[in-house]
Amino acid sequence: MKTNKQLQLAFDFVQYTGQNIFLTGKAGTGKTTFLKSLKQRSPKRMVVVAPTGVAAINAAGVTIHSFFQLSFAPQVGHESKHSSEQRFTKEKINIMRSLDLLVIDEVSMVRADVLDAIDRTLRRFKNKRKPFGGAQVLMIGDLQQLAPVVKNEEWGLLRHEYDTPYFFSSKALREFPHVSIELTEVFRQQDEKFIALLNKVRENKLDEEARQLLNTRYIPDFVPGDEDGYITLCTHNISAQRINDSKLSVLTGKKQVFTASVEGKFPEYSYPTDFKLELKVGAQVMFVKNDSNPEKRFYNGKIGQVQSIADDRVYVLCPGEDEEIEVEPQNWENYKYSIDKESGEIREEMEGMFTQIPLKLAWAITIHKSQGLTFEKAIIDAEASFAHGQVYVALSRCKSLEGMVLSSPIAGKSIINDQKVSGFIRNVEENQPGEQELNAAKLAFQKEQLTEIFRFYRSENLLRNIARLVNENKGSFPDVTIAQIEKMRNGNDNEIVAVAAKFHKQITDLLRQQPDVYQNDPLQERIKKAAAYFGEKVQHVLADGIKKIDMDVDNKEIKRQLKRYVTDLKDDVQLKLTAFESCLEGFDVKRLMDSRAKTLVKQSKSSGKQKAKEITDFENIPNPELFEQLRNYRTEKAGELEIPPFMIFSQKVLYALVNYLPTDAASLKLINGLGPRKVTQFGADITAIIQHYCKENKIEKGEIPLQEPQKEKKEKVDTKLLSFDLFKSGKSIEEIAKERALSANTIEGHLAHYIKLGELEATRLVEEEKLKKIAEYFEKAEDKSFGAAKSHFGEEVSYGELRIGLSYWEHENEQKN
Repeated sequence: MKTNKQLQLAFDFVQYTGQNIFLTGKAGTGKTTFLKSLKQRSPKRMVVVAPTGVAAINAAGVTIHSFFQLSFAPQVGHESKHSSEQRFTKEKINIMRSLDLLVIDEVSMVRADVLDAIDRTLRRFKNKRKPFGGAQVLMIGDLQQLAPVVKNEEWGLLRHEYDTPYFFSSKALREFPHVSIELTEVFRQQDEKFIALLNKVRENKLDEEARQLLNTRYIPDFVPGDEDGYITLCTHNISAQRINDSKLSVLTGKKQVFTASVEGKFPEYSYPTDFKLELKVGAQVMFVKNDSNPEKRFYNGKIGQVQSIADDRVYVLCPGEDEEIEVEPQNWENYKYSIDKESGEIREEMEGMFTQIPLKLAWAITIHKSQGLTFEKAIIDAEASFAHGQVYVALSRCKSLEGMVLSSPIAGKSIINDQKVSGFIRNVEENQPGEQELNAAKLAFQKEQLTEIFRFYRSENLLRNIARLVNENKGSFPDVTIAQIEKMRNGNDNEIVAVAAKFHKQITDLLRQQPDVYQNDPLQERIKKAAAYFGEKVQHVLADGIKKIDMDVDNKEIKRQLKRYVTDLKDDVQLKLTAFESCLEGFDVKRLMDSRAKTLVKQSKSSGKQKAKEITDFENIPNPELFEQLRNYRTEKAGELEIPPFMIFSQKVLYALVNYLPTDAASLKLINGLGPRKVTQFGADITAIIQHYCKENKIEKGEIPLQEPQKEKKEKVDTKLLSFDLFKSGKSIEEIAKERALSANTIEGHLAHYIKLGELEATRLVEEEKLKKIAEYFEKAEDKSFGAAKSHFGEEVSYGELRIGLSYWEHENEQKN
């Protein structure tokens, strides 16, 4: 690849930053070559997509709609419906979760709503708070070339959401900054006068002098000789088809039909040439593939004439050459992306092959299909141009002015130019980034990756969800599980989140002194120590804590929700531990991204394969061996009777059995939840298991401090209401917590509930000025987790005050709406 400063700058932005990039440039400036080189050079985990099948095949990528499983309908108005229709394989989810770089080729043809649908899909599987889920996006294309195809009825839906149908009007790009790099050195054309003329067409600045020069190539009634190798570029497919059919029909000789072969998956819309290719001797043809042989006898777009046909060979002579080219069938591969099982890297994997003679009839071709091709000689029929950029695309396919013939003079009305595109292009040209912007983006990327390691908003949110699920369904959970979750929350708040908030301040202070993390020795030392500290705390508080949560809940729906939350928490914890391990020797972006991606791959591999154990650490459970024996008995008996396990005895009864060890029927009847019928049906088995366990372990049976089960059920106590009543009686949060044997955090949560309902004035707990500050923060903050809020306020605001402030803001918001 020919290198220059712009190409190197573009590569450095991709390689060393997380900045989204629009890479543009005139036709022939090397955008396609840059992409090929990037795929070879960049270590980032990359996927290449394009808007059309042919563009995807040319870029050795896949189509946007197939990769992201989007319909061709406008992606607006019912986003949730689109998400529910997207049924991704685990492999595809795995790829998206571990993706570093998404390349969108020919982005000029991508509609704004499609780019937003890509953004939503990546957020769904990566990071919902970040544009494109945190993946870097490289958009390659020239907006002065072909525009998105938008039907009138589609624009009728899109116009309410977007200023233009172009990708740059997408919400994702409007809300988040990106850099635009324009390549200006033209490689396709060498004639400076012709290049200047093309630029005037491109920018809709064709003055009279330039128009006269261009129209010198208007040659009325021009009829090329068969050996000259001219191709006609038409605005409409029907015109090109009519010319090709007419020219072929007047040739004498037998028509030969070459039928392609297709292996595996290769969609019809991606066929690079006709499935049934009809040729005759004398036919003008165009090569549709670059020669893979070292001789490079032909290239995509080269014109020639069929000299002879023999078996599966076609012999083509090109203008100005003496030797015929022997053309035999060639292969085109259709790729999909997969994860390498050994390395965890994203791999391009062939899933289909199209084999055909790499030719197509080429007396004429549409301007749309000519994009990306180069012609020595072409007849331009642009009088009926109907779309932005068509004339420019047609003219810029030619290598020289002399090789071009106009079938009608170019008038101003033929050059259709969208003013909004022109305005966007001007902005791109006037705001080109340089080394200063590159260095700033490098440092911002380092900082973002570093601070993300020591953010705990996800684990905090998941713990809150688990606690809420447990508190709302206390009857389904044993006391030890409730206590374990409360212990994890307190440990997470005090030993992890609060310490992380202080560490973020240290990071900020040290980066002020030296913003380059790699050059900042004091910060690197702090990172090593922090990685060791947080690694130990996350392991102890969260990883080990998860093992103590008993997920064997009787209620199926509650059990399903709990397992989902706990599995997500486990995955997040593992990612954190991986990140800390990568930082024990100091911070390095590449090492961090590699280790994180491999962990994501492992998680996706194991997802669904291993049945999660309900509990793996029995520290909180008395007589754990007996616990397992009784649970196994319950499972086996339930299977035998074909009933749910809780119908043998409930989870709460299981905990009572291992705690009180009833060894006879009389004692068993004292266990709440075991009625006479169950004691009759299963009592002998249960007491036999407990007797054997007590005998083996020399355990004396103790008294069971339980009352006979009452016939009338006690009315369920509303625990939040009880705290609220005690507060209204004049007791402080600390007094209520002590009286109820609960934590202050729990009592604050109870009172926050009534603040949200509007039944308790928040100013009774937090001063008004501070409340307004907190409410203002939550109004603006995208991330509304307490961890992010605590990081923002620091010691100024406590977790309890944040909880009260959030409920206050939610109530005020509800009142407004």
